[in-house]
Amino acid sequence: MSGAANPAFWQGKRVFLTGHTGFKGSWLSLWLQSMGAQVSGFALAPASTPSLFEAARVADGMQSTIGDIRDAQALRAALQAAQPEIVIHMAAQALVRYSYEHPVETYSTNVMGLVNLFEAVRATPGIKAVLNVTSDKCYENKEWPWGYRENEPLGGYDPYSNSKACAELVTSAYRNSFFNPAQYAVHGVALGSGRAGNVIGGGDWAGDRLVPDMVRAIAAGQPVRIRSPHAIRPWQHVLEPLSGYLALAERLYQDGPAFAEGFNFGPHDTDARPVQWIIERLCRQWGDGAAWELDGAPQPHEATYLKLDCSKARARLDWQPRWQLQRTLDEIVAWHKAHARGDDMRSVTLAQIASYQHTEIAP
Repeated sequence: MSGAANPAFWQGKRVFLTGHTGFKGSWLSLWLQSMGAQVSGFALAPASTPSLFEAARVADGMQSTIGDIRDAQALRAALQAAQPEIVIHMAAQALVRYSYEHPVETYSTNVMGLVNLFEAVRATPGIKAVLNVTSDKCYENKEWPWGYRENEPLGGYDPYSNSKACAELVTSAYRNSFFNPAQYAVHGVALGSGRAGNVIGGGDWAGDRLVPDMVRAIAAGQPVRIRSPHAIRPWQHVLEPLSGYLALAERLYQDGPAFAEGFNFGPHDTDARPVQWIIERLCRQWGDGAAWELDGAPQPHEATYLKLDCSKARARLDWQPRWQLQRTLDEIVAWHKAHARGDDMRSVTLAQIASYQHTEIAP
């Protein structure tokens, strides 16, 4: 199927995934497990209770190591024990508002944690493909109406966004210095990066995020408070960029230096919607009196408008989104209602992954 993850490729592959206890990491861990990959993870303990990692029993099908990527020695030991062929780096401090309160933690995790990983890769033989996951916020945001391409200037207003621009610069330096495509025959490592953002999906309980805030408010019988109802974001289900990461990692493994670059993964332009549009539809689908109200308190700066140009991923990786935004919202509500009922969330999550895999791309 065009642009889909290839289960035959991933069967038996040894994959090392940092950040496997997080929201995106848990979804990716389960997807890799469902395709028969041998997955080893290294990450902090889940940052929230509940968490997708625990609700879906993600650790049941993989080797899970709890550790901090700022601990270079522990990270190297875990990587060398796993002896992976493919490394996907997703561990990060991933929240804009949190980065204003904890800038040192944000930079030490997102920049030096990445350096620690690359140094561990250099010390571990047998690795063929390394994918660093950054963010759409790595670009210098000019608040213009068209999408950013991979060759646009890097930047970042706040510590989180800026740290992701730094991570892209670190990736470029390591690619040039130690994993240069021109010397691929010597080192054998293809290093790429994936840029995506504003992912939504079932099982996200992080603070200061729209869907988790709504789920918590509904559980408490209160309206969800919205900070920036007119801010426009390129919303996409978490499985969309993950499918892109898998496609890119596969090409890095098979074709080496030809794909050792950065790639954007974002939704169709029609799915770049204001916060208010999203929350009104989520409340209507949820029912049971779900409602929202404006939070008028002063807020730190966040981008008003940001979207990506994903032409390169379509042309080079044959990748494009599968689920329209309405389908994404349907799946989120279904996931959280299943969780509220006490359903087996590992099975529910794997079923949504299978459904995504078998969705035909609209012509």
